[in-house]
Amino acid sequence: MISVTTKTLQDLEFHTILETIANKCSSEIGHQKAQQIVPFSNKEQLLLELHQTSEYVSSYSNNNAIPNHGFETITKDLQFLGIEDSFLDSTSFRKIAHIAETANTLLLFFKKFHDYYPSLNQKALAIESTKEINKAIDTIFDKYGEIKDSASPELVNIRRSMQVVRGKINQSFGTALSQYNASGYLDDIRESVVENRRVLAVLAMYRKKVKGSVLGSSKTGSIVYIEPEATLRYSRELSELEQDEKEEIIRILKVLTNIIRPYKSVLEAYQNFLGDIDMISAKAKYANAIKGILPTITEEKHLFFRDAFHPILYLNNKAKNEIVHPQTIELDNASRIIVISGPNAGGKPFH
Repeated sequence: MISVTTKTLQDLEFHTILETIANKCSSEIGHQKAQQIVPFSNKEQLLLELHQTSEYVSSYSNNNAIPNHGFETITKDLQFLGIEDSFLDSTSFRKIAHIAETANTLLLFFKKFHDYYPSLNQKALAIESTKEINKAIDTIFDKYGEIKDSASPELVNIRRSMQVVRGKINQSFGTALSQYNASGYLDDIRESVVENRRVLAVLAMYRKKVKGSVLGSSKTGSIVYIEPEATLRYSRELSELEQDEKEEIIRILKVLTNIIRPYKSVLEAYQNFLGDIDMISAKAKYANAIKGILPTITEEKHLFFRDAFHPILYLNNKAKNEIVHPQTIELDNASRIIVISGPNAGGKPFH
């Protein structure tokens, strides 16, 4: 095929069309892919991509709508995955789990409905399908993205101990609250929270009578916030357990990262695949907007447009509720020039 020059693409405002398509993408990668579209030099690839877009357009009207394929970019997460001894955090695993599940859902869908989407299924067949990524992540994380107690035997024990200590904190605080309130040492509000800790609201004049750790005071200085002595002991124990929990979670994340690490190339393929589907979806939305249809491609020097209009002019006028008058155009070896006349020129030759 003859290549199209940059000057021709500029004259045709090709970049404007690409920008319109890119803005219909839901992902950053799809947006980038749409902006990088160039005319095809390979007929086979051209036909394949035309049919992929046409199949997506058909999904709007048949009973087998293509599933949602939105995703969050994991490019940076994949870069970390490529660094030895690195480990991913909970947010990264959430995004990876979603992208893997979305990709596999699509792969299964195109396989099941290959009669409806043969070209899209051909694209899907090049991608490896695996449930191992989600299986590994689901073992560690719950549906809310929190690390399960069952993620490790050690984590179970730590969290059980934390529950016990929290119970002791509440019990000891309640005892101190009743005791000092009965003695008349507390303000009317009785208690407050400072640095995520329950504290007694002690009247300043009685601060020496309440055993514990002073964590602050009111703006006026009339109230002193004290954590009772018994509660303080359990609070320190809880802090140590919380540190143990953090260290165990890091260990769990490192193990999970090493399980997922071998799937780095698979995840890259999933992201690329979903980016392509996002771009195809955007082209289908654009085709719908301009009432585009699947063209017949010929290797002969023959062009025939029936009731055609410039897509940029059509969309601009549509937004202003103005009419665009279509034109039927045919060019071939015998008739290679069309003259478009206008009110301010004697005619403009179009080659």
